[in-house]
Amino acid sequence: MNLPKRNKLFIFKFKSNLTLTMNCRKVINGIGIAFLAMVAMALTQCSSSTPEWHSINQELIKKHNLTERKISGLPETSPESNLNPAEVKSLDDMDDIALHPGVNARFFWGTGVMVARLDLGPNAKIPMETLPNDRFLFVLEGTVDHLTDGASTSLIGKKREEPDGITSGTPRTDFVYLEKGSQSEVTAGPSGAKVLELYSPVRRDYLEKAGIENLPGEFGDVKSTQVPNVEPNTVYDLYDFQLAELAPGAHSRLISGKNMQLSFISMDPNSVFSHHIHPEEQMMFVLRGECEEILLDGKQTMKTNDVVRIPGNLVHGAEIGDLGCDALDIFWPVREDYMAKENARMEAYHAIIPSDAELELFIDGKETKPELFFTEGPKWMNGKIYLSNMYFDQNWNADPKKSSTVEVDPDGSYKNITEGKMQTNGLYPYKNGNLIVCDMMGHRVVEMTTDGKVVRVLADTYDGKPIDGPNDIITDSKGGFYFTDPQFTMEPDKFQPGRAVYYVSSQGAITRVTEPNEFAMPNGILLSPDEKTLYINNCYDNESWYPVQSDKDNFIWAYDVNEDGTITNGRQFAKLFLTENVLDRKGKSSSADGMAIDKQGNIYVATYYGVQIFNAEGEFLGMINMPSFPVSLAFGDDDMKTLYIVSYSKIFKIRTNMEGYVNYL
Repeated sequence: MNLPKRNKLFIFKFKSNLTLTMNCRKVINGIGIAFLAMVAMALTQCSSSTPEWHSINQELIKKHNLTERKISGLPETSPESNLNPAEVKSLDDMDDIALHPGVNARFFWGTGVMVARLDLGPNAKIPMETLPNDRFLFVLEGTVDHLTDGASTSLIGKKREEPDGITSGTPRTDFVYLEKGSQSEVTAGPSGAKVLELYSPVRRDYLEKAGIENLPGEFGDVKSTQVPNVEPNTVYDLYDFQLAELAPGAHSRLISGKNMQLSFISMDPNSVFSHHIHPEEQMMFVLRGECEEILLDGKQTMKTNDVVRIPGNLVHGAEIGDLGCDALDIFWPVREDYMAKENARMEAYHAIIPSDAELELFIDGKETKPELFFTEGPKWMNGKIYLSNMYFDQNWNADPKKSSTVEVDPDGSYKNITEGKMQTNGLYPYKNGNLIVCDMMGHRVVEMTTDGKVVRVLADTYDGKPIDGPNDIITDSKGGFYFTDPQFTMEPDKFQPGRAVYYVSSQGAITRVTEPNEFAMPNGILLSPDEKTLYINNCYDNESWYPVQSDKDNFIWAYDVNEDGTITNGRQFAKLFLTENVLDRKGKSSSADGMAIDKQGNIYVATYYGVQIFNAEGEFLGMINMPSFPVSLAFGDDDMKTLYIVSYSKIFKIRTNMEGYVNYL
């Protein structure tokens, strides 16, 4: 007779004088060899079944000095998971099951949560149904129309666009949470959709479609549920949720229902997470990158679409690869310690951005005239915003004849104050109500009136040679100013020996305060309100297509400011988050550009990922999610509490709790 491996092992232990309970001994009496398999099954049911990995796990708990905890109130009946404990499996190797015409799914499930990845063909439909359990539905790609309780909404899933001179779209992952008993109908758009469903408890009819037999009469649920951090029947974008730090090198967007928790975690390249345990069951589903997952006393490689189930209190950890690793960790039940971290992050973010503040499209420069192309360098002065309107084609070729400098009124109307003469970039309030302006393609810094008249040239040479492309600029109270020159100009041969930052004193003396190519691409620049600290960010780094590499990586750097304007004591101030496509090519480009600062010293950085916010100590506070890549930003309005954010042809604004700082000479 072919006995299952588990039963053979059990019988072997029985023959080796395994201690049995009296009830189990009675089962054996009178049973012949022919019924040995039945005996093994009975023994499994009436013994206290201990997992095979348990003894190793107990040794590891002692070895790593971990504390085991238990959760009360968990259900006694549940289906057997299709994931063996601590055994990595690929979703791609699982059966593809037809749910409805044009709708195919692959399932994995644990004790209390089921995950279904659905592929919907064009216009395919999941018919109206009453949901048997609580459900999250995420649209990973494409569009769906979702009908629930008589209301129809559209959900979108799209990937990040690789930025160029005219393209800047950011990703979006819409999702909705529905409670048990809700009505739901899902219809894919004309291009189809990829959808992720998560149910808790597990869904019986899906198990039956997967061919699972002998299911219990009912599946229990956790007795003590949590308050979800999302509202039912409300569409959210995953990227609007803040990244909470779970451990050094690991940040997550946390979404919680009543009985399950979803952790969309991003782990830094080459980070290490030591052996640890928690009482909640975890299923880890890799979305991007790879890692060596530490499971018990071994390691298993996990790549995109791999999944593993980690029962409560099983010892595990991770060693992250060169590309970093993004994953969906699914916890059952909800981890209260993670909820505390999420609450702390939201509290810090809402201290800056009010909970009721919404990002508003202020100007769409493709719908208004004159046309806006690539807006840059906004600054508030005398009740108006001044900014640069730079023309680039898709390959970043500039054209000063199509560029302008713009004055914007508070009602959103605007006009060019100069056009067709310069391709200006960063600007800042200067003396006598004028502007100090980086004429990037003209290789100079000028003083300009708000009517567009150039009063004088403030800097155009260093060491007897022209400067290349002044980019961003900041003044000090002494009448001097700093500017960055990343040599982002059209000439193939540059005038200066490398990319650098310069200081021009009030007497006009110019000093290079960083070594050539010390930064791969110095871009945004700020002074602290007390002018003791200069901040410089690094836009590109570690890219095969970029001519310079440095050790500045994806950090904002801070420097002490000396009396003569020179800088010392360079140090890493804040680490900027990188996007998935940059990580995939092992780059360090945050695309950090313009920065703003408030009177409390909080710093706001326009990056490829969004507007990243840090406090005066360099600690991450949160991120403003944008529909397109933000380029620069500035505080404005009479109370200086509105953040204006420019992004290619669009200008957005959002209210804050902070008063912005600008040095008006």
